[in-house]
Amino acid sequence: MLQRLAGLRSAMPRTPISHLPHGRLDLRAKLEYCNPNGSAKDRSAFWILKNAIERGEITEATTVVESSSGNFALSLASFCRVLGIGFVPVIDPNVNASTESFLRMLCDRVEKVTERDDSGGFLSTRLTRVAQLRSELAEVYWPNQYGNPDALSAHYRLTGEEICDELSHIDYLFVGTSTGGTISGLSIRAKERWPDIRVIAVDAEGSAIFGGEPGVRRLPGLGSSIRPPLCERALIDDVVLVPELAAVRGCHALLREYGLYAGGSTGSVYAAISRYFAGGVGNRPDDHPVVAFLCADRGNAYADTVYDSSWVSANFGEGVDLSAQYPQILPA
Repeated sequence: MLQRLAGLRSAMPRTPISHLPHGRLDLRAKLEYCNPNGSAKDRSAFWILKNAIERGEITEATTVVESSSGNFALSLASFCRVLGIGFVPVIDPNVNASTESFLRMLCDRVEKVTERDDSGGFLSTRLTRVAQLRSELAEVYWPNQYGNPDALSAHYRLTGEEICDELSHIDYLFVGTSTGGTISGLSIRAKERWPDIRVIAVDAEGSAIFGGEPGVRRLPGLGSSIRPPLCERALIDDVVLVPELAAVRGCHALLREYGLYAGGSTGSVYAAISRYFAGGVGNRPDDHPVVAFLCADRGNAYADTVYDSSWVSANFGEGVDLSAQYPQILPA
């Protein structure tokens, strides 16, 4: 297994940083969708599995069980297959059709919960099913992406190190928030390198991470119905909440303006950047600041939702305007 792990590590690329032309910002996009499975979750999935194997917590007899309806499940499914270990993803109805299809091809068993929890979402239901599977199966490893410090370390050691190596200066760093590992690792690394940098957390409306009331969300990616323990370690200066329609508009804007076919998480972050620098929030860029963000995921999984006009019309109204809509600014 260690030999396979070494091969997996050699296949992990240093993802590029693209300079996006912008009239008011020096805008830099870290193209995390260039990872092997198309998202930044490859970083945390690889690092968590690597450390668990090296500590002896995962052996060839282990079954990995995790709650995810998106990219983390895709990453784990692919990497566990390479490593020759079992993986059971616990998903919910918000999973994109292509993601579910991929998981069912790679995994011998897929658990899909359908009952909403008290928040109107599925996270608690998924975690309950994970707990049941951990008691039912003989040898189980639970990555616990919401609380595992290795998820933070992945983005501190891998993503964050690359950003610090490649950019001489950043004024603002925008990071989507869900499990907390990405923003915690990146914010700690970035503030060590540039103490004056402002880290802006981007979250979905209907998420409870920053004290809001949990609500129904249709797009996987950003947000959570709980405040993940890893978020307590993040060094955040501001928070931007993004409605789902603004996330859709952000995706279309990135495709239209830069040819970037990005997923819902990335569209949310781009919408947040537009709002943050729109004026009226005390952050007008008078000196062409360097603004960095992650293109955290590809748009392929969203072809039937965000990029499908019939889905957009069904969920947001016929003939909806896909021009910019500004989300809400919150204090950190």
